[in-house]
Amino acid sequence: MLIFESQRDARGETRKLLLAFALTVLLLVLLVNAALALAWGLTWGFWMPGELSLPRHFIAVNTMVVLLFVLGGWWVETSRLASGGGQRLAEQLGARPAQPSGHFDEQRFANIVDEMAVSSGLRRPKAMVMARDAGINAFAAGWSADDSVVTVTQGALDHLTRDELQGLVAHEFSHIVEGDTRLNMRLIGMVFGLEMLYRMGQHMAQPGTHDRRMAAALLGFALMGAGWLGWLAGHALQAAVSRQREYLADARAVQWTRNRDGLGGVLRKVLSQRSQGLVSRRIGSHVQHMLLISDHEDPVADWLDSHPTLEQRIRRIYGRAMGPLPLAKETPEAPQPPVNPRDADGPGWTLV
Repeated sequence: MLIFESQRDARGETRKLLLAFALTVLLLVLLVNAALALAWGLTWGFWMPGELSLPRHFIAVNTMVVLLFVLGGWWVETSRLASGGGQRLAEQLGARPAQPSGHFDEQRFANIVDEMAVSSGLRRPKAMVMARDAGINAFAAGWSADDSVVTVTQGALDHLTRDELQGLVAHEFSHIVEGDTRLNMRLIGMVFGLEMLYRMGQHMAQPGTHDRRMAAALLGFALMGAGWLGWLAGHALQAAVSRQREYLADARAVQWTRNRDGLGGVLRKVLSQRSQGLVSRRIGSHVQHMLLISDHEDPVADWLDSHPTLEQRIRRIYGRAMGPLPLAKETPEAPQPPVNPRDADGPGWTLV
C-alpha cells in the first residue's frame, strides 16, 4: 500500500467533491428559477392569456428563498448535531461509556484509545461501546477533538485480536485528526438543507382552495422536481466524499500502526461474518457514512454507497493484485482478567 500517495489522492478528491457541492447549490438555484418560470408561464397562459410577464424581482426572490432554505437548513441541522457533542450522538445510537474496571475487553479497548491519543497528539476521546451489537463495527463522532468519542460494537470486542482492534481504533482516530467528524456533520446539514427545498414544494402541492389549486400545484411540483434533483446530487456527492475519507482513514491506520494486517484483518473478518449472514445492527441512513462498515449497501446504484466495498478496501490496503480474498478465521484472545489493570493490554503495539 502506497500510504502517502493514497492519502494525497484522497485529500485531492475530497477538495474536488466539496467544490462540486458548491456548484450543485448554484445549479440548483438556476434549476429552481427555470422550473418556476416554466410553471409561472403555464399558469399565466391558462388564467390570463396574452403576453407573458414575470413578476418584479421574480428571479431575485426565488434565489433568496432557495438559499434561505438550503443554507438555513444546513445551519439548523449542523447546530443541532453540534449542540450535544459526540457523546450525545453516540448515546442516541445506543452506545454507553466503556467500563474498563469490570470488563477485560473494554479495558483493552480503553488502553488502545489511550495509546493512540499519545501517538497522535490528540486529547483523549471518550471510549464508548454499543453493547447490543454483535457485528463488527465502529464510528467516531464529535464537532471537534475536545468533544469527540470513539465507539466500537460488542462484536468488535469479542471477535478482534489486539492488533486488529488497534487498527480499527487507528482508523477512527484518523477521522478525528483529519476533521472528518466535523465534515460529516456539515455534509449531513447540507443534504438536509437540499431536502428542505423538496419539502417546501411538497407542501405547496397539497390540495388547497379551488382558486389557487392549479397555480400552487404547478409551482409546488416544479419545486419538488428541482429539490429532488438537488437532494439526489447532494446525496451522491456526500457518498463520494465519504468513500474518499474511508480510503484516507484506512491509509492513516496502516501508517500509524505499521501493520496492514491489523485493519486488513478487521475487514476480512467482517467479510467472513457477512458470508455467514451476521451483520451489524442497522442504524439510521443519515449516519451511515460515519461507520467503519456500512450496515447496508444502496440497492439503487453503487455511486450512492457511503463506503467502498470491502473487497476494494482490502485490495488497496495490501496494494497488490489478489485472487479470491481469503476469509479470516476467528482468533479472539482469551478474556482472562489481568492481575494489574496497567498490564491488561499485554505485549503488542509499541509507541512511535
